[in-house]
Amino acid sequence: MNLFTKSLMAAAVTTGVVAGSMAASYAADNIKIAFIDPLSGPFASTGNQGLSHYKFAAQELVNSKGGVLGGANFEIVAFDNKISAKESLIQLKVAIDQGIRFIAQGNSSGVANAITDAVKKHNRRNPDQQVLFLNYSAVDPALTNAKCNFWHFRFDANADIKMDALTDVMATNKDIKKVYLIGQDYSFGKAVAAAAVKFLKAKRPDVEIVGNELHPIGKVKDFTPYARKIVSSGADAMITGNWGSDMVGLGKAVIEAGFENPIYTYYAASDGITKTFGEAGEGKLKLVMEGQLNPPVSDRAAAYTAKFEAQYPGYDIGQPRIANVIEMLAKAIDKAGTATDMVKVANALEGMEHDSIWGTKVTMRAKDHQAIQDVHIMAHTAKDVKFDFDSSGYGLKVESTVKMASADSATTCNMKRP
Repeated sequence: MNLFTKSLMAAAVTTGVVAGSMAASYAADNIKIAFIDPLSGPFASTGNQGLSHYKFAAQELVNSKGGVLGGANFEIVAFDNKISAKESLIQLKVAIDQGIRFIAQGNSSGVANAITDAVKKHNRRNPDQQVLFLNYSAVDPALTNAKCNFWHFRFDANADIKMDALTDVMATNKDIKKVYLIGQDYSFGKAVAAAAVKFLKAKRPDVEIVGNELHPIGKVKDFTPYARKIVSSGADAMITGNWGSDMVGLGKAVIEAGFENPIYTYYAASDGITKTFGEAGEGKLKLVMEGQLNPPVSDRAAAYTAKFEAQYPGYDIGQPRIANVIEMLAKAIDKAGTATDMVKVANALEGMEHDSIWGTKVTMRAKDHQAIQDVHIMAHTAKDVKFDFDSSGYGLKVESTVKMASADSATTCNMKRP
């Protein structure tokens, strides 16, 4: 028995015990969704928040309404991948061996790239045990372009779609002459930087990129040296795709370094980030995001958010798209009439148009399995905020909206269907 096999068996036993104890009270015919994301380590806060979203959405949006297929409930089974691609593949195998056919993951495009390759290979070799990959937050554009496949569905706007919206706003600010790019050194961080250079060049060729820097993901303890370089560059604005603890660290450092100019971000909210910026983020911290919390789009959306916060104190709805994942999957399973034939479920998801709880239509584009939806530019503020983050009094308020962002955007996807 080689070392890899031994480690795989050890992981299976450990995870099996935990998952088994968690699932003991559930019915055998529940439809299980494996949640594979970091539940320990530097990004545990982000992973555990996502897990709470999934559990709440499954209960509130599906199980409490009678389930699917005449009464089957969704059950969320958690697997800790420690933000490691290698560990994720081990947990993926454990989940599949437990009979789970739906895989949810979102934190780290590096992990998502590993999972989508593994799912594609597994489904080709095991036509009787096929699984679907529900990507709720990994936004490397390659996942719905060169690496697209029939078994992968992305429910978040990709990095290019988000940067297109961000740079629309930046282009109108004539005070911006110099921009500093900083991000995490992996596929997503590189995609953000490439998109920023591309769209700024097209929309504001007069803008100078005065810094384009990547740092190790989850390993920087003190961002002060990076913050000093940003300030000394004379940048009029900063763009970052940092998330989780890396955004907390970067935010703390740029505040202390005295950076007073606009900061354009992808994931600078909740997970301690909103609290870190606090008053210092008012008027300058911007975020591109789907799902509108402030002002609430409807009484239903407000009630959903309030109930989540009451049931999961300490967590925020920082990833509204998870509600779309759960509702769209439930609709697809009911339409397909099965939760075991993944080809039928995937066909039902393809091209689906869904009226989201967040007041927008979501279309799962058939040609590349990229969700198309409204994308908002949000402002970090304490003004007129009904739902704040980090119990800080500060939250996100919509400043502008791009309707059905990038609905006609090109894709290099050449999907092969079973």
